[in-house]
Amino acid sequence: MIYHETEHGVLYCGDCLDILPTLGVKADLVLTDPPYGIGIGATVGGNNLSIAKNYGDFNNWDNDIPSKEVFESMLKYSNNQIIFGGNYFIEYLKNSPCWIVWDKDNTGNFADCELAWTSFKTAVRMYKYRWNGMLQENMKEKDKRYHPTQKPVALLGWCLQNYSKEQDLILDPFAGSGTTAIACIRYNRRYILIEKEEKYCEIAAKRIESELEQADIFRSEQ
Repeated sequence: MIYHETEHGVLYCGDCLDILPTLGVKADLVLTDPPYGIGIGATVGGNNLSIAKNYGDFNNWDNDIPSKEVFESMLKYSNNQIIFGGNYFIEYLKNSPCWIVWDKDNTGNFADCELAWTSFKTAVRMYKYRWNGMLQENMKEKDKRYHPTQKPVALLGWCLQNYSKEQDLILDPFAGSGTTAIACIRYNRRYILIEKEEKYCEIAAKRIESELEQADIFRSEQ
């Protein structure tokens, strides 16, 4: 079902395998971060554990990777794809010369980098952006953390700028707290989000509304 809608895009609450065939459109780009199947929901600590406990089944949501059918559907309903955690799903993906390496610039407490598989035929690219616990690249304008595996808006914005065009339709079948939509609004892309956990849909909808309010305030001050 449609949970939230703006002039920029739509957020669906449900399973992507059920929703994707009903959309009637093919996205220009999938930009998504599926569960890696590493059980992070039961192992994260500190602030991330609090986030996980408050929103959804924090013990089980990351126990398994998505099914083969999910990856087939993402490829079927989009022209190109950027899938974070691609190294965990390689059996369901094709060889690619273009991987994105996100250097998290951390202190060794977490993984040094994360990898995103892409369908593009260009070279490997690296993006460095600190995301180390409470430390972020832009400490003056920190991203508020809503999800234990949340990605920085800047990272997704970099992906959009380098691998899509303005007004392209961006699909995120594992939308989480809606960061993809925030990046789309900032970089003038359209979006379709799908998230099965209603509590995260609620968070995503509120983040989208807040982002649009801030954009309106900025325009009115110019």
